[in-house]
Amino acid sequence: MRVAVIGAGWAGLACAVEATRLGHAVTLFEAAHMPGGRARRVDNMHGLALDNGQHIMIGAYTATLQLMRDVGVDVEGALLRMPLSLRFADGGGLKLPRLPAPLDLLAGIFTARGWTWRDKSSLLRTAIGWRLSGFRCASGTTVADLCTNLTPRVMRELIEPLCVSALNTPVAQSSGEVFLRVLKDALFSGSGGADLLLPRADLGALLPDAAIRWLLQRGATVRIGTRVRAISTEAGQWQVDGEAFDLVVLACAPWDAARLVRASGLPAAPWCETTEALRFEAIATIYVRGATPLAEPMLALRSDPATAPAQFAFDRGQLDGLQGVLAMVVSANEASREVLEERVIAQAAAQLGQSNLQLVQTVVEKRATFACTPGLARPPSAIAPGLQACGDYVEGPYPATLEGAVLSGLAAAKALAP
Repeated sequence: MRVAVIGAGWAGLACAVEATRLGHAVTLFEAAHMPGGRARRVDNMHGLALDNGQHIMIGAYTATLQLMRDVGVDVEGALLRMPLSLRFADGGGLKLPRLPAPLDLLAGIFTARGWTWRDKSSLLRTAIGWRLSGFRCASGTTVADLCTNLTPRVMRELIEPLCVSALNTPVAQSSGEVFLRVLKDALFSGSGGADLLLPRADLGALLPDAAIRWLLQRGATVRIGTRVRAISTEAGQWQVDGEAFDLVVLACAPWDAARLVRASGLPAAPWCETTEALRFEAIATIYVRGATPLAEPMLALRSDPATAPAQFAFDRGQLDGLQGVLAMVVSANEASREVLEERVIAQAAAQLGQSNLQLVQTVVEKRATFACTPGLARPPSAIAPGLQACGDYVEGPYPATLEGAVLSGLAAAKALAP
């Protein structure tokens, strides 16, 4: 079948690779001049290969890791694998040892630095309760509701950083149902599931570059820098800007997908309404240089929205050789770029002892992820016969993550039918 995949983010790349592997003739469209979507390389004016956000993966991302291997990426060389660590610069916080699951979590709880026995026992009792419930809760439950028996320290030093990094939504507004699913797959799915996988290369080298090469080598057509204006269907065929295809997959941003569907005249108003109702959260990454090496490649930060907005600091020198460069990540914060920069540099001085930092670049993804709220209705992947959608926002088990995007892309390719 002639298949048009519109969008070359991680979902679109996964879909294009799988559809090609299944024998379809694929044409991949991407409006931007760089593939990768919201996880791509951004060339800095100083000649540094930075990213549009400091994405990380975990060991439980089996579909993403397999896709990387399938297109020829040396996963072990491209990613630094380390046990889950939410350590702060002062040495406090939780870090899991290298043990089989769930012994690693138990040992991590008992050895958490700066935690009292009350802190540790509250987490242990709560985690046992989650497991006994099968990691299920009512659809309207928030993460804050799930954690009412946890101490303030455990909330600040474990739950809040985990929630904002996985769901990019504050605990009082985040879906407890999705949070439990992420915890189950990461902490209880098997050894290494909770491992942090930190990129040792820019995000372009992590998947998009290799996927594009793989597609071209197998005869797919790749059109980077080509924005699709309209889709339509007539006489059993799809038209993409006047070009005929048998099947179409919308792997673009949800707002673009809804625009294309509405303009097509298809009777798909409910799908468009569900998609357009999604609310989005921003993520800002402030790159600075002039830093001395951190104690670890990634450190958690004590965050306060009003004064210390960053939740994590990444030492790019320890990851991909950008010596002296830190990436400071701010999730779910609506302050202006200038305010964020000023507060984050002050935060780095206060918490990391970095007093001579110079701003390199700030990248703000204003609609980085959908707000993962309780009972959220997400659109299905099937829109109409021969028309699918994929992306981290479609119905699926995970929040807006790379694994969610890849899984949706693979599923859309497998569901292709005339």
